[in-house]
Amino acid sequence: MRHILFAVVLLLSFHITAQTKSAKAACIGFYNVENLYDTEDDSLTIDEEFLPTGKKNYTQELYKDKLGHLSDVISRLGKELTPDGVAILGLGEIENRKVIEDLIKQPKLSDKNWGIVHYNSPDARGVDVAMIYQTKYFTPIFSKPIRMHQKDEKGRERKTRDILYVKGLLDGDTIHVMVNHWPSRRGGQAASAPYRNDCASVCRALSDSLMAKNPDAKIFIMGDLNDDPNSPSLKDVLKAKEKKEDVKKGELYNPMYKFFKAGIGTLAYDDAWNLFDNIVVSYGTLRDNTEGYRYYKARVFNEPFLQQQSGAFKNYPLRTFVGDTYTGGYSDHFPVYIFVVKEVK
Repeated sequence: MRHILFAVVLLLSFHITAQTKSAKAACIGFYNVENLYDTEDDSLTIDEEFLPTGKKNYTQELYKDKLGHLSDVISRLGKELTPDGVAILGLGEIENRKVIEDLIKQPKLSDKNWGIVHYNSPDARGVDVAMIYQTKYFTPIFSKPIRMHQKDEKGRERKTRDILYVKGLLDGDTIHVMVNHWPSRRGGQAASAPYRNDCASVCRALSDSLMAKNPDAKIFIMGDLNDDPNSPSLKDVLKAKEKKEDVKKGELYNPMYKFFKAGIGTLAYDDAWNLFDNIVVSYGTLRDNTEGYRYYKARVFNEPFLQQQSGAFKNYPLRTFVGDTYTGGYSDHFPVYIFVVKEVK
């Protein structure tokens, strides 16, 4: 296991005054890669606009360009503390397993041995969530898609993304990951809120079950939740707390809250920032005497190269398309990630 060793002042991270020890870090992140479709017609997805014959003229050249740009971003995540970068990365808006395979074969990622966890979901557009991981850091033990059985106001079935649950070993530590892409705000924030609340209740119930078996269970709930940290789905249903010091046994903490309160978002719309991309962690990752990895810090990866540099949408995420016009960007979301650290004996 190759991790960078760095000095950690334990007054800040382990609460032991006036000591400095070595620790090793691992990075866990999430990235909504915005419509990562291939150029092949798929009967299981609504992908007509993302075909060479579609209105976006989405050619193989543009697809390869998109893959190259995304791989450049992913290759940079977490490098400030660990030389191999992000060990576990949840992905949103991917069409199928093939696009993930194409992504991890890109030159900037191909030097790592990546594993994939992916299931096809019933989403109306055919986009799924998935998880990639560096096999030298993480070993999956169990995974499953959690189907969301939702109905609209007329009693019709709503087809949305599954929640991906993965249990595995991060450098020997048992961890639990839930990768999410909750229903959008289409139709209005209030009208669509019950669908996101439903997803939040599923994540909360699974977290409660895991923590009932092991109060120190290390749980990471990540994804594009289409809600901010102070939205009812996160604050009241998931019950993810704003302040780490307020988190007690059986509770959850949202480290993205502080960014949101500071006006930092992961996507922008109508001259306002939202922070829809969250990583929520459990009490078991926060305790002072936690064995193995514990939460260290979080980041919104909003580097200037990911932002529009001029015009009416200056500083917004630089997208691949604006409407049907190709702009050669990355995604309409910034990635987010956290570091977990453990003391080196």
